[in-house]
Amino acid sequence: MPLTAPRESGASPAHHRSIMHIEYFLELYEAGYRDFTGISLAGANFSRHILVDVDLRRANLKGADLSRSFLTQANLDYATLNWANLSFAKMSETHLSQADLTKANLRGSFLVRADLRHAKLSGSDLCHANLRNADLQGANLCGANLTGANLRGANLSGANLSWAHLTGARLSGADLERTRMDAVNLEGAWLNGVDLHGMNLAGANLKEAKLNGANLDHANLSSANLTHTTMRGVSLIGANLSGSDLTGAVLWNGILDGVDLSRADLTRAHLGEASLKAAVVVGTEFTESVLPTEARAYLYETVQGETRWTHRPARETLNQSQFVDRISQQ
Repeated sequence: MPLTAPRESGASPAHHRSIMHIEYFLELYEAGYRDFTGISLAGANFSRHILVDVDLRRANLKGADLSRSFLTQANLDYATLNWANLSFAKMSETHLSQADLTKANLRGSFLVRADLRHAKLSGSDLCHANLRNADLQGANLCGANLTGANLRGANLSGANLSWAHLTGARLSGADLERTRMDAVNLEGAWLNGVDLHGMNLAGANLKEAKLNGANLDHANLSSANLTHTTMRGVSLIGANLSGSDLTGAVLWNGILDGVDLSRADLTRAHLGEASLKAAVVVGTEFTESVLPTEARAYLYETVQGETRWTHRPARETLNQSQFVDRISQQ
């Protein structure tokens, strides 16, 4: 396929802003050219090619096959990559700021320290992608599949993770300030030490997630699934846990002062050495839970109502709990 405009003698390929044949592109790259800004290579097959340090800013790569390619330190800012196949591509330190990766396949891709600021990633497949220390500020990840993704130390401030799937994802050390997480699936995710204060996680799935030492002060966790979630040393000051399922959850040494536990299910939950000052326990289910002895008088004084789960008097379920001074940290 010829270029729409002939190449002038001595002109750099960077001056051509038109449809380019894949073989000609690769020939130019092998010859040492790197500036291919604005070209159109929609649907092209780059699978397994080495394109290190290439400049593809504003390029049209819609539906292109870049699977298992090497794009380390490439510049793809503002590029169109929706529906592109980037599975298992090597893209460490690659620039993808403002790139359109809607519905793109990034499964297993290597994006360590990549720049994805304000990238469009809604509906993309990032399953098991390595995004450690990547910059995802303001990125749109709505409905994206991040199952098993490594997001340790990633900057997700201001990003949209609503309806995203983060099952088993690793987010320890990630910056989640102002991140939208409506109806997010965090089942089995690692969120140790993460700052989620004030976050809206109403209805979120956090089943079996790891939240040890996390800050959830004033977070909205109403109707959340927290069954068998591990939250040792968590801070939940003023958090809303009304209607949430905490069956088998571990909150040893947690700070739950002023937390709303109304109609929450604490069946077999472990709250040894936790602080429950001014906690709201209307209709709370306590059956077989482990509770701190110092909270006993307060809980019996304030517990009232009928449980949502077993429709029994909440006080009756409190009688079936165990109060302890200290518990094992195992």
